[in-house]
Amino acid sequence: MKSEAQAGFTWHVEVEHRDGRVERETLHNLMPTEGLNHLMSVAFKGGTQVPTWYIALYKGNYTPVPGLAAADFPAVAHEATDYTGARKEFVEGSVNAGSVDNSATRAEFEFTADTTVYGGVISSSPTKGSTNGVLISAVRFSSPKVCEAGAILRVVAANSLTSAA
Repeated sequence: MKSEAQAGFTWHVEVEHRDGRVERETLHNLMPTEGLNHLMSVAFKGGTQVPTWYIALYKGNYTPVPGLAAADFPAVAHEATDYTGARKEFVEGSVNAGSVDNSATRAEFEFTADTTVYGGVISSSPTKGSTNGVLISAVRFSSPKVCEAGAILRVVAANSLTSAA
């Protein structure tokens, strides 16, 4: 009898425009092979746990593929960097019923220039443009988010693991 677990992040994305308009959407991610291997390594092989994860955005017209890695992300997806501060910390709450999220502390990106955002990733590196670390999640938004300077894009990401017979 074969049993497979299903894992992945659900992204809740909200853009608050300067004129007060708010766009919202919910999407399911792709977990790159690099992230899946990391999870298995930590759970079963004594791999090194990542203490803090970070959310980054990208502005390239790119669709994530299973082979996407942190080493390739900034170049292939064209990481968005026109927002204040570094990549935003994924501040997870308690694990409950096989799920964890950052709903208590949403990741918030305030744009410093007009930017069109196509999607995002969750990485182990806090540095914009970094090719180090591990990607555990990658998502393409259903439509590009056109964010003018001063707009705020917020992300709540929830990771769930469920058993499927």
